[in-house]
Amino acid sequence: MSTVANPAFSELVAPPAWRTVDLISDLHLQAGEPATFEAWQGYLQTTPADALIILGDLFEVWVGDDSATQPGFEAQCAELLRQTAQRLPVFFMHGNRDFLVGAAFAAQCSLTLLDDPTVLVLHGRRWLLSHGDILCLEDTDYLKFRAQVRTPGWQAAFLARPLEERRALARSMRVQSEDRKRNPSMVWADVDTAAARDWLHRANAHALVHGHTHRPADHDLGNGLRRIVLSDWDADAHPPRAQLLCLSAAGAQRVDLR
Repeated sequence: MSTVANPAFSELVAPPAWRTVDLISDLHLQAGEPATFEAWQGYLQTTPADALIILGDLFEVWVGDDSATQPGFEAQCAELLRQTAQRLPVFFMHGNRDFLVGAAFAAQCSLTLLDDPTVLVLHGRRWLLSHGDILCLEDTDYLKFRAQVRTPGWQAAFLARPLEERRALARSMRVQSEDRKRNPSMVWADVDTAAARDWLHRANAHALVHGHTHRPADHDLGNGLRRIVLSDWDADAHPPRAQLLCLSAAGAQRVDLR
């Protein structure tokens, strides 16, 4: 079995005024799926939460912050985030699709970037937050790819390419990914239970909250430990999926928006 490196556990300590914090992930926003974008837009404009934390894969693909500096879908998303951040703090953690979101986009939208993992301290509880991909230890091919594309050298070389070339490369990679998904022999990796428990013990947290796997569930890890998996969003699915996790003094509650 593969092992996961021991991360540093950053902390986000909620101010006393925060009553509720919303968590979302895996919206995979893209111009070709307007219904999911509209569900997200409606949520941003009406949420009563005191803070929003996005645990990765907000976008189907992100090829560089410069994509949001010209008119188009990315700029539209950036403006919605900027408007939301004027009302409440918005935090973003990288996913496997949008790991190239950088400081320029964060500044454009007034987002605060979070390390993966981060411990949220809220109402006296410690919630361990992660996108979740690094804990899927059986997905060894992906973890090798992840290690490569997270290096500064790889990212600098990729971002030095012209924007349209980056977009074409991203489309090609997505086609290959969709082809792999259609392979009936493909086995989808899940978060490793032992690694999740280890992280929770070392972070002194009671619950791990993550996305990535698209398998929303609440797992009992024993000894009072939990693993809470966020839902992905797809407003065109039957039934549609658009769900958040609301953290409060009462605990964690799933809220369906569709």
